[in-house]
Amino acid sequence: MRIHFIAIGGSAMHNLAIALARKGDLVTGSDDEIFEPSRTRLDRQGILPAKIGWDESSILTTLDAVILGMHAREDNPELLKAKALGIPIFSYPEYLYEQSKTKLRVVIGGSHGKTTITSMLLHAINHLGINVDYMVGAQLDGYDCMVKLTDQADIMILEGDEYLSSPIDRRPKFHLYKPDIALISGIAWDHINVFPTFENYLDQFDGFCKVISNNGTLIYNSEDDEVRKLGEKYSSVLNAIPYNTPTYQVEKSGTMLHFEGVDYPLSIFGKHNLQNLMGAMNIAKAMGISPDDYLKAMESFTGAGKRLQKVNESNDFVLYKDFAHSPSKLKATTSAVKEQYPNRKVIACMELHTFSSLKKEFLPQYENAMNAADLALVYYSPEVITHKKLEPISKDLVSSSFGPKVKVVTSTQEVRSFLNDQSWANSVLLMMSSGNFDGIDYDQLGQEIIENL
Repeated sequence: MRIHFIAIGGSAMHNLAIALARKGDLVTGSDDEIFEPSRTRLDRQGILPAKIGWDESSILTTLDAVILGMHAREDNPELLKAKALGIPIFSYPEYLYEQSKTKLRVVIGGSHGKTTITSMLLHAINHLGINVDYMVGAQLDGYDCMVKLTDQADIMILEGDEYLSSPIDRRPKFHLYKPDIALISGIAWDHINVFPTFENYLDQFDGFCKVISNNGTLIYNSEDDEVRKLGEKYSSVLNAIPYNTPTYQVEKSGTMLHFEGVDYPLSIFGKHNLQNLMGAMNIAKAMGISPDDYLKAMESFTGAGKRLQKVNESNDFVLYKDFAHSPSKLKATTSAVKEQYPNRKVIACMELHTFSSLKKEFLPQYENAMNAADLALVYYSPEVITHKKLEPISKDLVSSSFGPKVKVVTSTQEVRSFLNDQSWANSVLLMMSSGNFDGIDYDQLGQEIIENL
């Protein structure tokens, strides 16, 4: 197959391009900007575009398919030429479905926990030596590419994102995968630039349930009210399987899980992570893996990349980084750290970085989201707000949205000053962002704190 990627440099797109090249397809691509690590990975695979920019001469009648990324615009010259020549045009999720329509498809959806659940499932599958194809939406440790496509695997595991498919396809990605086994971890309003009301956002998950295959399986978190309602609604037409938080005990090294009369020592911790663990266990069970085999495999699981990931540790200090940015993720992560370290001072720092988090209308959703921390700071950059062409927000608005115990700052230097002013003995620092606080090196920060203890 000859396949051309428009906007090949995207975080998802470049992984798919690499996977197809490894499968043996002839892959080309273009983009008007390619950042690291996409650039190095594409170059290593031998498919980095020779020049930056769009070039309609690369769209030839010999192409079997064009894959269109979200970064491209509707008037992209390569897209227009592909349309004119009648070349089949696919969005990223459409092409993943094309590659997996003869396989058993497992799709993991939800506003939060998708990557962690997918990572847990893959860890157990790898431990047990089962061959599967997959697509994960974030970089995981131990993987050089987050998409695997083969002709040999009978199962495809897909992280199901609810965001739009492409500039010319406004359907949520997870509506296109048509799962045989589906999971919904939780529903908390997000992507308000696309789904302006919670009801509109909720409809997307209802639509996801409707595309599950006939007699398919829906695994759902019964502790989330909206998810439970969907599970009950579709229980007459699907094999609906609820899951919830298991019985567990906090241990110094992580968690002791109690399940069906057996104790399983785990490195992970936090109620939300244990919910994720049970969700992945039910998927594994639907795939034919016994709960005991799955849980024994999970004893060696240390976490998904950037999801409560330990950065530095000394005898009386530990630094974690986490991708948490939405209110539900923020609350779950902060609460998990405080539960794990009840006798330590927990200092939580969060960066407002996503489109939704920087919107005036969305900020009230953050009320009490960091209350579990002993000290809390929120940072946002006015320059980022300007770049995203959003209405300015004030420190007072952010403060009133989060609550009075949260300090609000607007410069990286203020973040550093706040951290330098703290006493770090017997404490935990939690840095939460989908960015990096505009340049803070977490490894270096943790090392400096340890050296100054």
